[in-house]
Amino acid sequence: MPELPEVETIRRTLVKHVKDLKIEEITLIWPAAVVGWEDKTFEGLVTGRRIQTIERRGKYLLIMLDEDLTLIAHMRMTGRLNYFAEKKEPEKHTHVVFRLEHGELHFSDTRKFGRIQAIPTPLCICKSSLQKLGPEPLGEGFTPAVLKERFGKKKVFLKAALLDQTVLAGMGNIYVDESLFLAGLSPDRRVDTLSEEEIVKLHHAIQKVLQAGIDARGTSFRDYRDANGEKGLFEQALQVYGRGGRSCKVCGQTLERIRLAGRTTVFCSRCQR
Repeated sequence: MPELPEVETIRRTLVKHVKDLKIEEITLIWPAAVVGWEDKTFEGLVTGRRIQTIERRGKYLLIMLDEDLTLIAHMRMTGRLNYFAEKKEPEKHTHVVFRLEHGELHFSDTRKFGRIQAIPTPLCICKSSLQKLGPEPLGEGFTPAVLKERFGKKKVFLKAALLDQTVLAGMGNIYVDESLFLAGLSPDRRVDTLSEEEIVKLHHAIQKVLQAGIDARGTSFRDYRDANGEKGLFEQALQVYGRGGRSCKVCGQTLERIRLAGRTTVFCSRCQR
């Protein structure tokens, strides 16, 4: 599933192509991929609107249209938004085609979990899945004190807490494993056992790993591509994720692979305590 760095990379590559362009026509190949608002169809709401800008909240893309309408796009596991400068025949798993003044925007999704929802902009936060999201980990207001506050008095494993989108928005399996490794914290530590110093280290690690992921334009293992169809390069920098059974790049210890919070988790039992 695309996480914060991947979604931010899609946003940055996409906005360069589509900002200020009008959506002239929509072709719904698989209508369930989109959601209208109340009794108005998605096509009726969106056709003829102009794209003002694109923002991100957690793992969601917010395509801001004129006349106070927003498209909330959630890629889920295999969703993609690709821009093409010229008319292009839809591929097998393309579900929606937005024909713009210049070029086309294709929404494709192999596993059909992704969705694009049209919603009035003033209701975007309070009436959508964005309502319960935690703070942005790269936002100016995110401090070690805020991280401690979000953890509260939870008695859950660190891995589970960081995957919880109501605690922090945008992190998933890749960047949680990498952040915990950089912070030197075991994923099966309970949140309520962290010292003040460890919270500061974790806060720093989260921000450093996410920014590195963005700088590398995300991680591409299988489906993820940016809006230009290009892969990310962060896979080359991974310390633990996907490396279970191999040697730790820091100490040489064999990396352990366990199941936590329903997700495969890789860590170094020597470097992480």
